[in-house]
Amino acid sequence: MARLEYLELPVGDRAAAKRFYAQAFGWSFTDFGPDYAATMSGDTDLGLDAAPDKVRAPLPVIRVDDLEATLAAVEAAGGVVVVPIFAFPGGRRFHFRDVDGHELAAMQAD
Repeated sequence: MARLEYLELPVGDRAAAKRFYAQAFGWSFTDFGPDYAATMSGDTDLGLDAAPDKVRAPLPVIRVDDLEATLAAVEAAGGVVVVPIFAFPGGRRFHFRDVDGHELAAMQAD
C-alpha cells in the first residue's frame, strides 16, 4: 500500500528552521548529519534539508512496499526518474517527475 509518509523542505539554515517548527508547533527533530533533520513521529514526518544540493521545492515522499515495482509503474504511467534508487539511513528511495513536472520521491523502509 502506498501512502504519503514524508515531506522534505529545502531550508537555508537548518538550526533556524528547527527552532521555528519547535516554537510554532512543538515539534522535535532528530539530526542526521550536519545538513539534515527530521521529525520522527511515526506518522507523516517533516524533513529539513540544508544540503547544498537540496531540492528546490517541497518534496513529497510516498512510502511503498516494493521500490523496484513502483519505479517500473511510475515509468509505465509516464513519470520520469530524475534520481535513481539510492540508500539513506532507514531505507532506499528514488525521485521522479510526474506528468505535470512535479518532483516527488518513492521510498521503501528497511
